[in-house]
Amino acid sequence: MSDILIRRAILSVSQKIGLVSFAQVLASHGVELISTGGTFRALMDAGLKVREINDLTGFPEILDGRVKTLHPRVHGGILARRDRPEHLQTLKQHDIPPIDMVVCNLYPFEETVARSNVSAEDVIENIDIGGPTLVRAAAKNFRDVAVVVDPTQYADVMEEMTRLGGKVSLALRERLAAAAFDRIAEYDRAIADWFLKRTATEEFPPVLHLCMHRRSLLRYGENPHQKAAFYVQPDCLRASVATARQLHGKELSFNNLLDLDSAWNLVREFDRPAAVVVKHNNPCGAAVADSLADAMSRAFEGDPVSAYGGVIGVNRAVDEATALIITEPNRFVEAIVAPDFTPQALEVLTTRPKWKQSVRLLQTTALTENHTAPAGLDYRGIDGGFLVQTRDISEDPIGPQSVVTQRQPSSVEWDDLRFAWKVVKHVKSNAIVFAKDGMVVGVGAGQMSRVDSVHLAARKAGERSRGAVLASDAFFPFRDNVDEAARAGITAIIQPGGSIRDKDSIQACNEHGLAMVFTGIRHFRH
Repeated sequence: MSDILIRRAILSVSQKIGLVSFAQVLASHGVELISTGGTFRALMDAGLKVREINDLTGFPEILDGRVKTLHPRVHGGILARRDRPEHLQTLKQHDIPPIDMVVCNLYPFEETVARSNVSAEDVIENIDIGGPTLVRAAAKNFRDVAVVVDPTQYADVMEEMTRLGGKVSLALRERLAAAAFDRIAEYDRAIADWFLKRTATEEFPPVLHLCMHRRSLLRYGENPHQKAAFYVQPDCLRASVATARQLHGKELSFNNLLDLDSAWNLVREFDRPAAVVVKHNNPCGAAVADSLADAMSRAFEGDPVSAYGGVIGVNRAVDEATALIITEPNRFVEAIVAPDFTPQALEVLTTRPKWKQSVRLLQTTALTENHTAPAGLDYRGIDGGFLVQTRDISEDPIGPQSVVTQRQPSSVEWDDLRFAWKVVKHVKSNAIVFAKDGMVVGVGAGQMSRVDSVHLAARKAGERSRGAVLASDAFFPFRDNVDEAARAGITAIIQPGGSIRDKDSIQACNEHGLAMVFTGIRHFRH
């Protein structure tokens, strides 16, 4: 028979969430409860009848609790196969009661490692030994034992026991076993990663293990005929789209998530209130200002036509004034990511525009929280493998020492050059950004020729390019880029330098009276 009656359960958990309610349901079905340490005390305090583990083993917990469940009377009761008479005879011979359920979540190793300034001693003491052994034993013998490793599983077990009169089906036991082995693998991987990081002699490990939790299934991928899902890193603490909470709107799409991530990573570059409008993974408008509402208005002005149907990112809480700008007539927004939304802003965004039911609103943690958390590595999938690199989050030193032309930038140009340089990092190569007064006025993205990107940015900017500055993500291979920029009215340029023809570009700037800054840092974004 595939259903088994649960008569006896061992409970040993670090996470006490939902423990008492779950144990009460077990007790209501006549299950004998056996427990350890803090779990035993929690159940006793709740008024439940519970047997302590050393009463079962006849041996006390020793070594500060390092050894308590590692005993034949525990593991014999878990691992005995009920369909083998010789196993049952062994249990009877040694007076070992069968154990039908193990409820065990492990010492909080991952949470301990994630704490700042945690000591190696604390980390090592949070390496669970008895817990994983209990879980592995129960999962191996899933045909006779149910194993529960996460409080989120309590509801399914309680529902089935209620429906089946205290029994758990084979189908659920096998699913629980799969989840148990997956949890053990994840746990051991976290421990191994900690040791490898401490002993590493290279930045990139010889073997790469990725652990991602599925957040959601998506309606489709980049196109309707492609299937897709959203996975997140369980140890990610950084304010990000992966850790954001959706407050409103339709299900997020594959493309929404890509654009939201791009928008958020750009606005987090700025200390001043900043807003960006992203379309097809490129910023078509971005601005900084003294208020978020002003920054938002100017971001829309960068390219009003392309902004229609875009994704918005801001680095301050969206207030009512900003929400009113976003919802002005003839504007349509797919999604917004922000540290927060005021109640007034939520009212405007979810009731006024025609697209009120569909607009997706994502709330991240504030940028001041966890801002020092490691950004981790950047992974790019290719057929049959991954490319892995450190993230492009460097603070580039830019100052008077970086000027390579006869003319120095003015103070206003310096502000715009620094602004444009941060924006161009987030534009697909070949990338050119025109900026003026803390606002993007033209973008040339993804062109095969850099001078074509200059042409495109100039066309987008129109007359606004007069007196603007230009940022290029990589060096100019020829002086024609400078000549075209000057023709458009650009007055200052920032670029990495490093071309064999840098002298030609510098000469062109001097001829046109342009200031130019070399950063020495390239920011390709393929």
